[in-house]
Amino acid sequence: QATGEVHMLNWVKWLLLGALSIGFGAFVLANPVAGSVAVTLLAGVLFLVSGAFQTVVGLYEPGLGAKLLGVGLGILMGLIGVSLVFHPLEGMISLALVVTLLIATTGVIRLILSFRMRATPFFWSMLISGALSILLAGYIAANFFDVAPALLGILVGIEMLFNGAGL
Repeated sequence: QATGEVHMLNWVKWLLLGALSIGFGAFVLANPVAGSVAVTLLAGVLFLVSGAFQTVVGLYEPGLGAKLLGVGLGILMGLIGVSLVFHPLEGMISLALVVTLLIATTGVIRLILSFRMRATPFFWSMLISGALSILLAGYIAANFFDVAPALLGILVGIEMLFNGAGL
């Protein structure tokens, strides 16, 4: 019977976590610009922490070239983090541009892969997926300054809703 109680507690825990994720996802979608700023600040803090660790690890690399590369990469990551933390609105636009380029790139890759999969049942789904990604990137690029401030928040909000539904 104790095993059943533990199983029940795990189930309730996952349900509460899913409901919390859905709630926060809805909150972020209701405030996508604030969500974008939060994502930018979080990315900045993570770059700062990663840059500090990379710099320390780089100091212990054997060989001058590896040491310089490791420390240089750490300093670069730290500078990106400082920029994102102290200039979140500009960072938000930069990250939105990177996301738009990633969406376009994955769309092109899916289109190329779809033609290599012509003989498989996955051809049409891959072709449509690639075309939709390219169209989405084109829409974002055409309306960039209207869409960019909310883009990261919208994407995070949708991810949180899907994550919550999955949990």
